[in-house]
Amino acid sequence: MSKYISTIMMLAALAGTEMRAQTLQSAPRLVVNITIDQLRTDYIEHFSPLYGEEGFRKLLQHGCVYEAASYPFSPIDRASAMATIATGATPHYNNIVGTKWLDRNTLRPVFCTDDQTYGVSPQKIATTTVSDELKIFTRGAALVYSTAMEKDAAVISAGHAADGAFWLNEENGQWTTSAYYPKGAQAFVRAYNSITQKRTNGDNDAVADLSIACVNDLMLGRDNITDMLSVTLSAKCTDVTHWQTEMEIVYLKLDRTLASLIKRIEEKVGRNNVLFVLTSTGYTEDQRPDYERFRIPSGTFYMNRSCNLLNMYLGAIYGQAKYVEASFRNQIYIDHKLLEQRHLSYTDVITRSKELLAQMSGVRSVISSPYNSAVSGDLLIETAPGWKIINEDTNENYFSRAAFVPFPIILYGSGIKAEHIKTPATVDRIAPTVAKAIRIRAPNACSVAPLQ
Repeated sequence: MSKYISTIMMLAALAGTEMRAQTLQSAPRLVVNITIDQLRTDYIEHFSPLYGEEGFRKLLQHGCVYEAASYPFSPIDRASAMATIATGATPHYNNIVGTKWLDRNTLRPVFCTDDQTYGVSPQKIATTTVSDELKIFTRGAALVYSTAMEKDAAVISAGHAADGAFWLNEENGQWTTSAYYPKGAQAFVRAYNSITQKRTNGDNDAVADLSIACVNDLMLGRDNITDMLSVTLSAKCTDVTHWQTEMEIVYLKLDRTLASLIKRIEEKVGRNNVLFVLTSTGYTEDQRPDYERFRIPSGTFYMNRSCNLLNMYLGAIYGQAKYVEASFRNQIYIDHKLLEQRHLSYTDVITRSKELLAQMSGVRSVISSPYNSAVSGDLLIETAPGWKIINEDTNENYFSRAAFVPFPIILYGSGIKAEHIKTPATVDRIAPTVAKAIRIRAPNACSVAPLQ
């Protein structure tokens, strides 16, 4: 009798173990990160009656949708957004403060992915990305690629350890990569260009087709080691004079591109083996409105004149010299070496500078740089809404706009339960969410919790 009972208990235990094994969701074979430049929730909703069943509609109905997404810093552009998505950290840690910034050594603007050795590389990213952590965890066995129209989007989303990043060469309309990446990536893009044998027009379909070629030809998602593919699309409207018509075309085409991309990847890798993560870069490049025409409060803050006045002010206090070394966009760079030579307190100089600048017309606030001083100015000018910043010496224009841009974070695919979540969620939580889903560590500067 006791032997019979023992047998029953053993069978029950085995059944329980089997049930638990079935309940535990294995890591997806492929993670596809889709970032859509300037995507907006209000536009998604506005054109929703015109969508098919396999694009936005499928993601919104069958995905986990965080409706109130945002970035934990400002201002945002494409490069700083991509870096935050990839690293799970803000520019304070990952160093990508924008597409361009001023190099303190040369006092010239530098592009975020420019590299003296390779031409283009991710070396300016100061932290690991989620794809880097995947490479580390798998000892290089995981495959990591990215595709985009622009090099900053492709390179930053790929990370340091990627097998390849591909973007469009604007001069010849061909896909290209960098010598930073392995020779296999360079051979792949040459072969792809030779097969297509035509100038790419740089639209979302072209990016999607290249992404599918990566999945098919580079064998992504074929085994139990998770691979990663980052895809950057665009929802930017180029003809703002016919907004309604052009934006409708943009979103309908985008819907079809997403439908095709998702379908082809699922067919190749298996629907249950893929995790899709979609979000936006969280900003828009709207046409600058003519506020003066409609008598709306606005104005111009002249950066070069303000810097000259600041120099005179500091000179009256500390002695004549050029204390302002340079300016770029809304940032002012103080000469650190001069302060050291004169044994002046940096804190005192910054405090006095803030006091003067804050009194100028159109200035809403003046803050000390929250970023690494190597890639950012010492003072950041925030102007009132509607004001523009002009530098007459460099012909730079910067428009202040703090309006909220609504956009979602959508998780769809492997192990994801369909639901809509209204609780606000920040984009830096995407990287730890992906890391948790594929059983690896979050990036090394990421300190926020996963979304789920």
